[in-house]
Amino acid sequence: MLDWNRISELQEEIGPDAFHEVVALFLEEVDASLARLGRLTEPREVEGELHFIKGCALNFGFRGLADLTARGEMAARAGDLSGISVATVADAYGLSKREFLAALSDPTVPRTGAVA
Repeated sequence: MLDWNRISELQEEIGPDAFHEVVALFLEEVDASLARLGRLTEPREVEGELHFIKGCALNFGFRGLADLTARGEMAARAGDLSGISVATVADAYGLSKREFLAALSDPTVPRTGAVA
């Protein structure tokens, strides 16, 4: 789910010219973070990586991804990695990323409120 209100706020905060650069950096950083996450086995490290992804997701309006990583972060903080699936996190990110990029490139897609 995308929060287009947050995305619009971010566009206004940084301006339309810088927005595309910031989007590229965001996507690059989350891609790298997901790759690191797949190699981690220590709960504290997993917690930290999920926290990073959650913060990025919240900043860019990737609400579903933020909610998923928040739950994983809490589980990792408790030392329980059994319910954390990197594939599930990657799938949620991939879905949000596709919807986000498609909507940005198609001016006919409504960009208000939260979009599932």
